[in-house]
Amino acid sequence: MTNIGILGAGRVGASLAGKLSAAGHRVTLGIRNPEEPTAPAAGIGPQIAFADQRTTARTADIVINATPGHTSLDRLAGLRTELSGKLLIDVSNATLDADDGLPGALCYPGSSLAEQLQAALPDTHVVKTLNTMLFTVMAAPETLADPPTAYLSGDDRNAKKAVTGLLGDLGWQPAWIEDLGGITTARATEAMILVVPHILRRDGFKPFAVSLAR
Repeated sequence: MTNIGILGAGRVGASLAGKLSAAGHRVTLGIRNPEEPTAPAAGIGPQIAFADQRTTARTADIVINATPGHTSLDRLAGLRTELSGKLLIDVSNATLDADDGLPGALCYPGSSLAEQLQAALPDTHVVKTLNTMLFTVMAAPETLADPPTAYLSGDDRNAKKAVTGLLGDLGWQPAWIEDLGGITTARATEAMILVVPHILRRDGFKPFAVSLAR
């Protein structure tokens, strides 16, 4: 059992919290007002704890960034002390909103949110993953007709090994996990978000993943 803190309690954070808790981990959701969790976090069960984001980051062994990508850097840079020496799993994409509210242009063209987080948090091991699919697939990859791909980007081999273990708890088979290399490779997977609004406009929120076929 691992103490896992999830920053952000929207659909992504709540979905991951429920599955990881069911796998036997102790999970805390970091939210603005721990006394009044909002939907969808409010309905995920009494086994999930709630705390403010600073407390969540300080008390967890592994932290997952599920905050909105365009605000993540500012939020997490302020938690440098709390995140020091820890593993930070970044599942967010940093984009500007298009006119219809769907993901638009990248916030960090020529770079990536993961790289920016690693630079701002030099004492933290940042690993990028699960950012190339609809949120429902993150914790239920087996629901797709074809095997999806979870890409990994990060500079620390042991950190990526730990993330691979957590992906297994979420239902990801080893053959579905693709280690791309260092943190700079995150700019490739983050750029995949550019195809997502076109898919959503055409098909709505039907589960999908941008996967590698062999």
